[in-house]
Amino acid sequence: MKKHIYILASLLLVSGITLAQKGNLKRAHKLFELKAYAEAAEIYETKNRSKTVLQNLADSYYYNANMSNAATTYKELFTNYSDSLDVDLRFRYAQALMGSKNYKEADVQLSKYFGENFDTESFIELNEKTTPHVFKLSALDNANSSSDFGLSFYGDDKVAFASARNNENPTYSWNNLPYLDLYKATLTSDGKIENITPFSDEINTDSHESNVTFSKDGKTMYFNRTNKSRIKSDGERIAHVKIFKAEFVENKWTNVKALPFNSNAYSTEHPSLSKDGKTLYFASDMPGTLGSFDIYKVAINEDGTFGEPENLGDKINTSQREQFPYISDFDVLYFSSIGHQGYGGLDVFRSNKVNNSFDKPVNLGSSINSNLDDFAYVIKESKNKGYLSSNRSGRDRLYGLSREENILTKYLVEGLVQDKNSKELLPNALVTLLDDTGRVLQDSIVGEKADYLFKIEPNKKYTIRGTRKAYIPQDVEFSTDSNGKVSHNIYLSLESFADAEERVKENEKGDVQVELDKIYFDFDRSKIREDASITLNVLVDLMKKYPSMEVEVSAHTDARGKDQYNLELSKRRAASTLEYLVSQGIDRSRLRSIGYGEMQPLNECTKPGICTKEEYEINRRCEFTILN
Repeated sequence: MKKHIYILASLLLVSGITLAQKGNLKRAHKLFELKAYAEAAEIYETKNRSKTVLQNLADSYYYNANMSNAATTYKELFTNYSDSLDVDLRFRYAQALMGSKNYKEADVQLSKYFGENFDTESFIELNEKTTPHVFKLSALDNANSSSDFGLSFYGDDKVAFASARNNENPTYSWNNLPYLDLYKATLTSDGKIENITPFSDEINTDSHESNVTFSKDGKTMYFNRTNKSRIKSDGERIAHVKIFKAEFVENKWTNVKALPFNSNAYSTEHPSLSKDGKTLYFASDMPGTLGSFDIYKVAINEDGTFGEPENLGDKINTSQREQFPYISDFDVLYFSSIGHQGYGGLDVFRSNKVNNSFDKPVNLGSSINSNLDDFAYVIKESKNKGYLSSNRSGRDRLYGLSREENILTKYLVEGLVQDKNSKELLPNALVTLLDDTGRVLQDSIVGEKADYLFKIEPNKKYTIRGTRKAYIPQDVEFSTDSNGKVSHNIYLSLESFADAEERVKENEKGDVQVELDKIYFDFDRSKIREDASITLNVLVDLMKKYPSMEVEVSAHTDARGKDQYNLELSKRRAASTLEYLVSQGIDRSRLRSIGYGEMQPLNECTKPGICTKEEYEINRRCEFTILN
């Protein structure tokens, strides 16, 4: 009897545990849906590692910037369930690896995701030499800071930023911090934020407010506010974000209104106002985006109305997230992106405005971008000082920054390729940059302007080489060591073989040929005769003088005899000539032989019996055409 009681008790215990586990898993899914990722991860870690559990667990770590755990969990997910996973999971896996600085494995996953080769280490090496500035960052001393970001200029001597420091606000389940409010403050010369004061209740509510931008006169502000209710979108319940406008009237902020292009079906966020107040830049996932969030601009009319939002296009926007635009007083667009190649997470990019459109974005480099999220960059370009937000320390923090010109961008060699004698430009020439061991570093075929430019490095020795068909190559050595220059302008003046050698001529067809005395073969034979070898030695000497010269040896017959026989005979004679040149020390790779038979006559003697012996003899010849 007692045994049966124990069995029954055990069954009830197991049943209770099973029900509890199911209940906990259901709770974990609910927490995940509500974006309470930290709590969800704690429960998922205790469960059987099914596909759904692993996927949600990896995403929970990822969205809370726990990249090491995210990468490990994504790896387990892809190892066990790779055939049935959503493609965007691979992108997040790659970003988690980037966040862990495992660039080699991240490149493998990014290459699979995009279908093209990724080499992050090479990108980083190049970017350090091409990004326009280097930065010095310092974390701002900010009392009572728990999570702050999005610092912006507010008049001449104030700043404004978003903070989760108000413990009276509701708690946000994503990170278990209070909802964000907007604050104004003064910034001391030694980097401390003081006199921190929240904006009025007209601005701050019991929802999130963040990312404020002000008009030049300080009387208009635009900012984010998150909807209190969540709308189900693509299987997720999302509280969308809207941009609001407020006016400073009689010493207080009032007339707070949502902008007309907001919607409950998508988000508009991260406003940035142009210096003239006529254009508002923002991020949105509205219909028509290229990916998750894109950067948009909208015209502000003189009467205060707004035009139609305009997507900035595929130079700026990618299939992933572009957010936090900032338009500087110099009309330079700065924004954060996870879609353009970078260091991991959101990186800050810049794009110059050229002819009313923005050029290809440039990553601002490792002195400002980390392997995690770097965003909300603002700068006063005339003073080269600004601010950045980043979660590189494990939470969102504010950083002051100063910048100076990247000296590495000054290390370059550029110039033109021209004819030594006529001074005419030589388009389609090949320019090659070599290191001091002769290894090719970069090369370029010049265009119509015949110009080239290569980025170089300090404390190095280089050779720049110019080559072109039928021209003598030119090598110029230079250095960027302590005795060398930072910037080099080297004109490559190439001399044609035709100008340098009397025997080299250009024919009517534009072919450049070495003119030799006539080479004779015995009748119906292809063996090189002694008198022919004396003539060919002139070519041997010329090719030894110019080691880069490559030559096509072609043999031709007259029209007498059968076509096929003449063709085969010409091939044997051309090959025999080539073999003689090789026997005299010319590398076979510099030679090519071809027999044309009677197909390329120099006169009208195209049939037997219509010309004299002397006229037929004109067509019976060997030619030596310079290929390179």
